[in-house]
Amino acid sequence: MSPSANAPAPLLSRSMIAVIVAQFFSAFGDNALLFATLAVLKNQHYPDWSQPILQMLFVATYILLAPFVGQMADSFAKGRVMMFANSLKLLGALIVCFGFNPFLGYTLVGIGAAAYSPAKYGILTEITQGPRLVKANGLMESSTIAAILLGSVAGGVLADWNLLAALIVCALTYALAVVANIFIPRLQAARPGQSWHFGAMLRSFVASAQLLWRNGETRFSLLGTSLFWGAGVTLRFLLVLWVPVALGITDNKTPTTLNAMVAIGIVIGAAAAAKLVTLETVRRCMPAGVLIGVMVVVFSLQHSLLNAYLVLMLIGALGGFFVVPLNALLQERGKDTVGSGNAIAVQNLGENSAMLLMLGVYTVAIKLGAPAVATGVGFGALFAMAIAVLWWRSRR
Repeated sequence: MSPSANAPAPLLSRSMIAVIVAQFFSAFGDNALLFATLAVLKNQHYPDWSQPILQMLFVATYILLAPFVGQMADSFAKGRVMMFANSLKLLGALIVCFGFNPFLGYTLVGIGAAAYSPAKYGILTEITQGPRLVKANGLMESSTIAAILLGSVAGGVLADWNLLAALIVCALTYALAVVANIFIPRLQAARPGQSWHFGAMLRSFVASAQLLWRNGETRFSLLGTSLFWGAGVTLRFLLVLWVPVALGITDNKTPTTLNAMVAIGIVIGAAAAAKLVTLETVRRCMPAGVLIGVMVVVFSLQHSLLNAYLVLMLIGALGGFFVVPLNALLQERGKDTVGSGNAIAVQNLGENSAMLLMLGVYTVAIKLGAPAVATGVGFGALFAMAIAVLWWRSRR
């Protein structure tokens, strides 16, 4: 008997493989370029407090472009939107590579990333079905984290060896992402024919945001993922200053390998979430969110490199278990209301606003001379309390 024509397509379809490969190269380039550009700032003797400014410019592009990139993802074939966005990233990497202003080049990469994000997550709802969506998100996060793992280490190690070589590798990686995007089959636009008038787009985005924030489930997802990614990006910069103070190590490689431990953990946590959590049981992830903050406090007090590796891997595992179900919940509910592209754009606005706020507070704290260890302890405690409040509110 032949398989039913209505049988669900396999999870690892040609479309999914192409998306995952493109995402890997794109995320690899993002993370390698960050650490290579941080090395450029060191070489050019920028002050320590300028390092988070680099990421804040990147984040600001997400916020400023949020009203428009969701509609772009839903108005065109998402695979082609991803290819265009990776081309912008390639251009930004070349600007840094050829010795132009590193802040300008990395900001252009941020513009490409802002356009890329709604398309890469929105396409999952078009090539998978509801029951497979958490698993598809697990694959996406695993690909992303593998890229963070390898890209972060490659960026730091290559920057220690030869800075120009590190920047060239970043540019080549974005070029590979563009090529991979070509193999994503052209899908129909989710919502073609929308108005491109600035005012109409802004009003449409505001209406989408209001709809998602008024809904209890999507508000819960937006708050959870925003807190998580705001904390994640702050922890990344905290590591750069924490390593010399707590461990007495001053190279570029050690902070990148510590970031890699977080990445390995997230892969493990994402796999566990795919097996243990469904859209109906999504609140199972909340204890993991509280424990992230607790473990950041524990990590900040370490003075052994081995212990730091182990604690960061555990933080990553808790993070993967926490964020993957929340992403899937928002995509599923958003697809049925405002469109997956618009839902991810609203999510990006929330997440990057949280990143900008947390990085801003962190930058001020460092500029005022706050010790790295005390900053880590306070940061972890505040994060644990914030997730605990969100969990309590969601249960009510």
